[in-house]
Amino acid sequence: MDSPVSTKRFRIAFSFAGEKRAFVKQTADLLARQFGPEKILYDKYHEAEFARNDLGIYLPNLYNHESDLVVVVVCPNYDVKEWTGLEWLAIHHLLQQRLRDKVQLCRFKRAHVDGLFGGAGFIELDDKTPEAFVTLILERLALNEGHPKDYYTKPAVVVASVPNTDIPHNLPRLQPFFGRENELKTIADALDPASRTWGALIDGPGGMGKTSLAVRAAYDAPPDIFRKIVFISLKSRELDDDGLRDPSVFLLSGLVELFGELARELDRDDILKVAEDQRPRLLLDALRGTQTLLVLDNLESLLKPERDTLFTFIKKLPAGCKAILTSRGRIGSGAEELILEKLDEQAALDTLAELATHNPHLAKTSEADRLVLYRETGGKPLLLRWTAGQIGRGHCLSFTDALDFLRSCPPDNDPLEFIFGDLVEDFSDAETRALCALTYFTLPAKVEHVAANAGLPEAETDRALRGLVNRSLAVPNDELTAFTLVPMVADFLRRKKSEVVADTGDRLEQRAYALIIENGYQNHDHFPLLEAAWPGIAPALALFLEGDNMRLQTVCAALADFLEFHGHWDEWLALSEKAEVQAVAAADHDKAGWRAYHTGYIHSLRRQADAVLACADRAATHWATAKASARELARAVGLRGVGHLFKGDYPAAIAAYQGALDLDRSLDAESVGIAISLSDLAGAERLFGDYDAAEAHYSEALRVACAADWAEGMAGMTGDLAALALARKDWSAAETLAREALSLSEAVHRQELIAGNNYRLAIALVRQSKAAEALPHAKRAVEIFAHLGSLDLADAQATLARCGG
Repeated sequence: MDSPVSTKRFRIAFSFAGEKRAFVKQTADLLARQFGPEKILYDKYHEAEFARNDLGIYLPNLYNHESDLVVVVVCPNYDVKEWTGLEWLAIHHLLQQRLRDKVQLCRFKRAHVDGLFGGAGFIELDDKTPEAFVTLILERLALNEGHPKDYYTKPAVVVASVPNTDIPHNLPRLQPFFGRENELKTIADALDPASRTWGALIDGPGGMGKTSLAVRAAYDAPPDIFRKIVFISLKSRELDDDGLRDPSVFLLSGLVELFGELARELDRDDILKVAEDQRPRLLLDALRGTQTLLVLDNLESLLKPERDTLFTFIKKLPAGCKAILTSRGRIGSGAEELILEKLDEQAALDTLAELATHNPHLAKTSEADRLVLYRETGGKPLLLRWTAGQIGRGHCLSFTDALDFLRSCPPDNDPLEFIFGDLVEDFSDAETRALCALTYFTLPAKVEHVAANAGLPEAETDRALRGLVNRSLAVPNDELTAFTLVPMVADFLRRKKSEVVADTGDRLEQRAYALIIENGYQNHDHFPLLEAAWPGIAPALALFLEGDNMRLQTVCAALADFLEFHGHWDEWLALSEKAEVQAVAAADHDKAGWRAYHTGYIHSLRRQADAVLACADRAATHWATAKASARELARAVGLRGVGHLFKGDYPAAIAAYQGALDLDRSLDAESVGIAISLSDLAGAERLFGDYDAAEAHYSEALRVACAADWAEGMAGMTGDLAALALARKDWSAAETLAREALSLSEAVHRQELIAGNNYRLAIALVRQSKAAEALPHAKRAVEIFAHLGSLDLADAQATLARCGG
């Protein structure tokens, strides 16, 4: 409703203490929808202006002269806090001037402020919702202006609650939300620390609004109970007409994705580098003391063993942490379970009333027509919204047209065809291509990546995606810069628009292949470009695995250094394992050997000895079948040495490395392979305590690397000599070698070498009482190791602490 002309800058001004910010913010947001945020004096709406002024002078002037109504939200000690105390002095001045109508006194916990008589007319807020509070404010404003009490609150327009929270979170934005009060109360009770449950499970058929309910409940979570909210939604498994499609075509299982995302949200990327079976325990340790609320969505997409693992994890959540889960079926026990049924009639009518504010054709429909729609859709929110959204599109100009459209569907059609059958034909070409492009992304996709996959300009793609968000087909992030597709829609599109989906898949695969070949291999300078493009490349890996083996193996070889360099170890492991299987199926035993070798190398990064030895055996078997050269066999023998090294069997490791060296030398007098074997041998000798032998072999490895003009090897082996000097406690020599190695490492842009040599240099400097000089090197080592998720991070952090960092 239009507001009357006011000469004041603000219609409503708030004064409140910080502990009630969440409540006041929800109230201010609702009022801002009616008057605009510029007409509401709430500090977060005017941060830049507040920062420029002395608030002790500025705020009293705004309250006294620039506001129609000052709403005071009092809580215990309100008037003695630094900022609210200053505000209260100005507000009390208004009361002394008998301008009581300009001040609306409200309070929590029957708090009192100095300067008021005991009979002061407070509004008690303990049992009020933000929506109810808005009504009281608007009624007071209307009466002050000489209007009827309901002037601003007539139900011509439904004002939906805009959920907000001051708890740090990654929750998605919600569509206007109505109803479900009982369910919200049940979830709130389950999240109460006094409850003995781990949280709440929301289950029910698709389209019932499980995700919306879970997210709304999370927004309502009390900030004094939770300090962080983490939302993770899993993409549903692919469905064919015959049922669930084999999920093995995906590179990572849903559970790996879920735990990986949780690790990232907790700023614990290091957990991604350990074995998968160790991650639940480390995540539980990371959650301890954090008071985190987990919202885990679409868990029906997990396989049964994964659901069991996840449920075991949830039951072990540390004190102070809780979870809200959504699934199309029950998983586990020990929680409040809500089987989500249809919306109640009033919530459905409110939903349609809100939709009508954006659709003039829908606004013309009667309540009787809307009740018919409610019955036809079974009160299922998704069906309700979508059917209502047809009105005004194509031939659906009224509810009668929309209901005729519904009745024209064959009675045995599934829900997707029922809702999306004709609608998809009305999409523009850009909308169709953008939707089909999104079917390949399991994580939120940036507009630029969707555009490249769809073959559309970014601006056109952005417009198409925003339009699809309004129709509940695409789900945006808060900034509307990344989008995901509703899983049901993806399944529908693969059946209904298979040609367009296939075309976008071909474009995705070809674009990814070109980027990988151009920027991969040893092109270290190009790796930042590849990393920036990675969200648009990663979805193509499943397509490579389904395609030609030779092309797949080329991709694996081109990506190896990049995936190691940037810490994409999970993707590298999954790709290598599956590519090994594909190579064997194609009788490409040479490439199968290399994929087994790379798999073993990844396990070596995690120091998993048994897995390394198993991969070494597989690689040797593949290469023997391929009748490979001594070069390949040397790598398998050397990998076996790594396994022995991690088991602490140094003599066996030395013997294996010596065997690999002999094989390399049977081919060439000097080569990169020889340098690698010499360096490996020296490393085992150093750990065994034979420093003289280690120095001789490190030095020879460095000489061979120089002769082969292998820059990366020169950097690594000079750093190895620095590590040996540290072992010998020759701090000065270690400093000299580490400085030289650092310069060489920076020249080849190999981040783990840069980090390692900064770490060695910091140690050498600290040992010489040069902590201040060591500090920047220790900081850089920690920064890079943290980015890579290196197992050496803890040692680097300890060195940083010794530097005073």
